[in-house]
Amino acid sequence: MDQVIPAKRQLFFHDVILIGIMAVLAACGLIYEYLLSHYAGRVLGAVETAIYAMIGIMIVSMGIGAFAARWFKHPFTAFAWLEAVIALVGMSAVLLIAGLIALIGTLPQVLTDIFNLPPGTVLDGNILIQLKDMAEFTPYFAGFLLGFLIGMEIPLIARVRQQVYGTFLENNAGTIYGADYIGAGVGAAIWVTFMLSMDITQAAVLTALLNVIAGCIFLWRYFDKVKWAKTLVLFHVLLLAILLLLANKGQSWMQQFTNVLYKDQVILSTQSNYQHIAVTERIISVDQPPILDLYLNGRLQFSSADEHIYHAMLVYPAMAASARHDNILLIGGGDGLALRNVLQWNPKQVTLIDLDPTLVGLFSENDALSQSAEQRINQQMVALNQQAFSDPRVKVIYGDAFIEIDPLIAQQAKFDTIIIDLPDPSHPDLNKLYSDFFYTRVGRLLQGDGAMVIQSTSPYHAKKAFQSIGKTVNAAGFDNVEQYRQNVPSFGEWGWTIATKIGQSASNRIKSQSEFPVKDSWITSAVILGAFAFPANFYSNINEIQVNYLGSSVLFQYHHQAWQKDQGLYYQPQP
Repeated sequence: MDQVIPAKRQLFFHDVILIGIMAVLAACGLIYEYLLSHYAGRVLGAVETAIYAMIGIMIVSMGIGAFAARWFKHPFTAFAWLEAVIALVGMSAVLLIAGLIALIGTLPQVLTDIFNLPPGTVLDGNILIQLKDMAEFTPYFAGFLLGFLIGMEIPLIARVRQQVYGTFLENNAGTIYGADYIGAGVGAAIWVTFMLSMDITQAAVLTALLNVIAGCIFLWRYFDKVKWAKTLVLFHVLLLAILLLLANKGQSWMQQFTNVLYKDQVILSTQSNYQHIAVTERIISVDQPPILDLYLNGRLQFSSADEHIYHAMLVYPAMAASARHDNILLIGGGDGLALRNVLQWNPKQVTLIDLDPTLVGLFSENDALSQSAEQRINQQMVALNQQAFSDPRVKVIYGDAFIEIDPLIAQQAKFDTIIIDLPDPSHPDLNKLYSDFFYTRVGRLLQGDGAMVIQSTSPYHAKKAFQSIGKTVNAAGFDNVEQYRQNVPSFGEWGWTIATKIGQSASNRIKSQSEFPVKDSWITSAVILGAFAFPANFYSNINEIQVNYLGSSVLFQYHHQAWQKDQGLYYQPQP
C-alpha cells in the first residue's frame, strides 16, 4: 500500500468526501431507524413503545456491528459493499415486512379452503398466533440487521481515512464521530420536516437514493482500492433499477399488503405527523350506505354501523347530568362525532382540543382532501358528523391536551360539561392523559354543577384498567364518581366514567328528570340508568386496584395485560 502522504489540498479533498459521506450515511441510518419504528408502531398500535424498543435494539446491534468490523481486512472493499447492502435492506425492509405480514394474515383463509372447513369457521390456533406475533415483530429483526450493518460504518471509514493519510491520526475517531452526530441531527430534521407525513415506501426510496449516491461517490473516488469494483458497479445499477421500481410500484404494493391487516377494503391510508390514519369500507348492498371504519395506528376507533351507540353513551349522560349546556369542552374526538351529538343540546360554544389537524381535516368541509382523490371519503365523513366542524359555535384547538388546558386554566375558563374522548391508554404517552394530575387540572375547568365523562375502555376485557380510571378520577378530587357500560357491537361491552364535583351524582341527576331533554332514535333515560348496573361482585377487588398517578405506568400495564389474545386451535362463532 502506498504510504506517501498526499499534498494538503488532496488530503482536504479526501476529508471532504469521507466526512461528507459519513454525515450522509448517518442521516440515512437514523431515517431507516425511524421508518422501521414507525411501521412497527403502525402494526403493533403503539408508536412510542415501538420507537423506544427500536432505538434500544439498534444501539445494541450497532455496538455488535462495530466489534464485527474488525473481521474485514480490506476497509475500502468492505465499506463500499457495506453501503450497497445497507441501501438494499433500507429501501426494501418495510415492504418485505408488510408482505410477510400480509402472507401470514391470509394463511387462515388458505387453510380453511384447503381443509374445506365449515363456513364461518375462524382459524385462530396457537401456531397461527405465534406466526402472526413473529411477523409483527419482524421490524425489530430488520432493525437489528440494519443496526449491525450501520455499526460497522464508523470503524471502517476511520480505517479508510487513516490509510488515506498513511499515518496514525490522533483525532480520527473524534472527526468521524462528529460527522456522524451532525449527520444524524440533519437526518432527524429531514424526517420531522419532510418525511414524517410522506408515504412510508417513498420515504424509504428517497433515503436509499441518498445512500446509493454516497456509495457511488465513494466507489468512484476509491475505485482502484476496492476489490471486485466492477461487480459492485453492476450492483449499484441494480440498486438504481430497484429504486425506480419501488418508486413506481412500492406505494400500491404497500396498499395491497396493508389491506390484509384490515377486514374490509382500505379506501384511505395516510400518515399524519402524529399517527397513521386508515379508513375501510364494507359494502352491504346497493340500497344501503357503506360501512366505514376508522383506524388510528392500526386500532379501530369507530364503525359507522354502530358509532351512534358509543357516542350517545359518551355524550348524553354527561349533558343530561349538567345543570346548563352553554359552554362545552371536548378533549379528543377529532372525528367530530361526539361534537355532532353535543350540538344537539344547543350550546353557545364548544371548544374541542385535538392533537392531529390531519384527522380533523378528514372530517371537515373545505379541507385540502376535498380537492384530491379522497374527495368522496371526505364527503362521507362530513356527512357522518353532520358538518359539525362547520358550525360557527365550534372552536378547535390543535395540540396535546395535557399542555393545551393550561391556557384555559390561566384564563379561568369554566365549562358546563367536559367530555374526554381519547384513545385507550395503549402506550405510555397516553397514560399521562389518564392520570390523577390531568384529571385534577381538568376539574378546575368544570363548573360546580357540571359533569365530566371519560371513555374508559372495556369493563369486560380490561376490568382492572376500567376500575383504575374510576379510582383515579376519585383520587383527583371528584366527590361523585360512577361508571357505566353498554354493548357496542364493534367493540363488545364498553365503559365510561362520569363524575360530578358537588351535589348529587350523575345518575341521581338523570333519574330526577321526568323527560329526557334530547330526542334520540336509540337512547332513553331508562337505557342510560340501566347502564349504571354492574354484575354482582364486579367491584369486589376494588381495594387491590391502583390509582394511576402521574409518572406511573399503572393504567398502561393494566391495559396491556388485559388485551392479550386468547389461544386455542380454532373456534366457530355461534349463530
